[in-house]
Amino acid sequence: MEVLLDTQPFINAFLGATASKRVQTLLADPETVRLLSAASIIEIAIKSAKLNMPEHLVRQAVADLHITVIPFTAEHAYKLFSLTPHHRDPFDRMIIATALVKAVPVIGGDEMFKKYRGLKVIW
Repeated sequence: MEVLLDTQPFINAFLGATASKRVQTLLADPETVRLLSAASIIEIAIKSAKLNMPEHLVRQAVADLHITVIPFTAEHAYKLFSLTPHHRDPFDRMIIATALVKAVPVIGGDEMFKKYRGLKVIW
């Protein structure tokens, strides 16, 4: 199964923060393909001082969690045109668009994600 991690669950998984049993099981399963949008890395870079997550830790997290980083493409950007504006955070909207285009569930605890038709949310 492929899953796309939202930015905060990615950071939490690296830091060992508690997640739901379902998320823990998915992330522990070696068959789970863990995806991270390049948009999440951009978000962390922009907010790195606030998040206390410099580049070397992001790279380490990607390696330690066996994450496949996927690009944010033009196809993902075009999907933003059709998204209902439930969510104002541009990074969350980019992650939602990516998940919808790739037709993969997103791991994320943001309640606004559930408002997007066709988006499967795991939390």
